[in-house]
Parts: sequence; structure tokens; C-alpha cells
Amino acid sequence: MPNTMTLSPGRMIVPPVVAALAVLFCVFLAFQGHYMSFLFASLFTMLVMGVPIAICLAGSCLIYVYLSGQVPDIVVAHRMINGVDSFPLLAIPFFILAGNLMNNGGITTRIFDFALALMGWMRGGLGHVNVGASIVFSGMSGAAVADAGGLGTIEIKAMRDAGYDQEFAVGITAASSTIGPIIPPSLPMVIYGVMAGASVGQLFVAGLVPGLLMGVVLMIMIAILARRRGYKRDAEFSLKTLRVTFARAFLSLMTPIIIVGGIITGMFTPTEAAIAAVVYALFLGTVVYRTLTWRRLMQVSMETIETTAIILLIVAGASIFAWILTSNQVTQHVMTLFGPFADNPWMVLLLINLVLILVGCFMETIAAITILVPVLLPVAVNAGVDPVHFGVIMVLNLMIGLLTPPVGMVIYVLSRVSNIPFERCMRGTLPFLVPLVLALLMVTFIPALSMWLPELIYR
Repeated sequence: MPNTMTLSPGRMIVPPVVAALAVLFCVFLAFQGHYMSFLFASLFTMLVMGVPIAICLAGSCLIYVYLSGQVPDIVVAHRMINGVDSFPLLAIPFFILAGNLMNNGGITTRIFDFALALMGWMRGGLGHVNVGASIVFSGMSGAAVADAGGLGTIEIKAMRDAGYDQEFAVGITAASSTIGPIIPPSLPMVIYGVMAGASVGQLFVAGLVPGLLMGVVLMIMIAILARRRGYKRDAEFSLKTLRVTFARAFLSLMTPIIIVGGIITGMFTPTEAAIAAVVYALFLGTVVYRTLTWRRLMQVSMETIETTAIILLIVAGASIFAWILTSNQVTQHVMTLFGPFADNPWMVLLLINLVLILVGCFMETIAAITILVPVLLPVAVNAGVDPVHFGVIMVLNLMIGLLTPPVGMVIYVLSRVSNIPFERCMRGTLPFLVPLVLALLMVTFIPALSMWLPELIYR
């Protein structure tokens, strides 16, 4: 799996001349003493220049602190340390390790074969298989890029060999990968829970129905496109094949049941569930399937360490940014802007959705959550929105942002996996943004889709 989970694509999004003008504008703001404007301008300038997001956040904040002279520079280091000093964040490396073990232990192949036997008989069958496999795998990894990089390699090759358009194959793979962080477990939900002070267990449970809803609307779109483009069925339904593939994948399919079931029943916390997922994945890969060699295990461990370090560095940098926004009462200013709509929660949610989708086009998910939760959550709560419901809305918005230019991290990963230019991958993904936005609107304005299970289990 390509380890691009949380890094920006590393390419300049705007022409060099525009970037140079943006730098000059930042210098002008600094000399004029408009330090808050400089903070945002410098962050955006570095983002469009392709600088990794962690450096964008920490660098712009460090320069702001130095220029403004409001606090000593050492406060930056203290805020970075405090930003990652949280027990729930321990779940992150374990969920990442569990996903990597699944990808490298042959588990994804077994899941795909079972999904093919279960849904391959439908028109445009491999598209439905793509979504079904992502739903199952989302109960293991908790990350969209892990889904795209792991299952994507298998799914795109299978769809190519079956004669599907390459853009269609990449598009549905990209869209279905966004289900990963909605259905539990979910790395973004862990970050949101830490920043919002919300129950991670309730957030996990709240994402289950919206995640399944995303799968349903994507499959409806696949059926429409398959009929319009004349895609055929990819396999005959066979009870024998279904039984054989189910038997081969049974232990793999137990992984999400162990994780989600353990959290719902209270057997273990989300952090303990992550550890249980790692232990079970190691058991399958080394004892049952015997596909994990010592060399591959070391490689998986190093990938996990690298990805975890990147995530925590982003969280640390974003914590400084969020602290600066809070200390400068940006939250109060934002609430003032929403003031005319304070009594209309629907309008507040609509405006917040627009802000989140726009931010998701430019910023990585973890950084966006860390920065925006202190700003937008008070606005949502003031409008009567439950913090758990708002967490699902925020994560779903930012998942759609993974499919939109100019950054489009999932598209970037799939472009590398499929050897298809970024622009063609983007064209193939556009039709699937329609059902995802429809699911977002339903989750936003029908709170019961998110809150029914948490209220049933926890309240």
C-alpha cells in the first residue's frame, strides 16, 4: 500500500508566478502587522505550493508567534506536546497496523472473492463487489487511503480485465473507499472525539448506519451507469461458490464483528478494540493463513511507524493552529457571522457543510478536524446539534473532500496504483460525487440516521 495517507501530494497546485505573488502578499501582511491575516495567507500559500501539511501548519504558526510576540516561542513546543498527549490517540497506530496486516496478509483477496460470489451476478457486478468489499474492509482499517491502496489494487485490475472503462473502475474505487472512515473503526472519528470531548464509542456506533447508506446510494448509481453503458453480469450466482468463498473468508469477516461488536457490547474501549484487531490480524496472518513472513512483518511495522508519526505530527501542528484561533477569539467571530441564522439549525448546518466541503478541497482530514472543531462545534451546539451527530457530518464532508481537486488524496493514490493520469481519475470520480452528496444531505438533515443507534445503546 502506498504510504501517502496523510502527506500532501507534494506538487505545486498553482503556477509558480501565482505562488510567488502569494508569498509577496504574505510578506506585505507581516510588515503591515495584520498577523491573523498573515497566518491564514501563509498557510494557504504553503498548501498551494505543495508543502506537506504538517510543515504548513507548524511553520505558519511559528512565524506568527515570532512576529506577533504575543507568547514565547517555547509555547509552540508545549502546545505540540499537549496536542498529542491523549489516551484515545493510542488507538491510531493500532488501527493502522491492523489495516496494514490485513492488506499484507492476503485477507483483502479473500474478502474480494467472497464479495464477487455474493454480488457478481448483478449487472455491473464488479462495481457492486467493489462497494461490498469496501464496506467489509472499512470495519477493519478505518482509513480511506488504506482501503484505496489495499483493495484498490485488486479491484481496478479485476475490472480492467473484465472490460470496464478504466475511469469507471477508478471512480467507484475512490468513492467506495470513503466509506472506510464512516463505518467503525474510524481514525478521523478518534481525532474528532479527542478534540470535541465526545465519546469515541458513540461516534463509532453513530457512523454505522450512514456508512451503510453510502454503500446503498453508490450501488444505485452503479446500477444506473451499468444499464446506461451496457455492462454485463460478471459471474453466475452459485451457492457452491458462495459457500466455498464464505468458508475461506469466514475468519477474515469476523474481524469487523469482533471490533464493532466488542465496542457496542462494552467488552472493550475503542483503544482496546484496536489492540484486539492487531492481535487477531497477526493470528490470521501468521498462524491460520501463514502469509505473513518475518520480513513482511518488519516492513508492515515500519510503514505503520512512519504513517503514525506523520499523523501525530499533523495533529501536533494543527493543535498549535487551533490554539491560536481560540486564543484570538476566532470562534466568537465565527458565531457572530452565523448570528442571523442562529435560530435556524438547518441553515447553520447547510452553511457548515459548505465550509467543510471547501476546506476538504485543500486540507488533509486530520488537520481539518483538529483546526475546525474548536471553531465550528460551538456554532453547531448553539444551534441545537448533538456533538456526535456533528462528528459524523464533519467526517463525511471531509471524506468527500478526499475526492475533490486540487488535492484529492484518494484520487492521487489511485492514480499511482492504476497508472492513470490524475485528470482522468478525477473525471471517472465525478459521477459518484452525486450519491455521496445525497447521502451527506440525508445524514445532515435526518439526525436519526446517525443518532438512533447511539441513543439505543448508550442512552
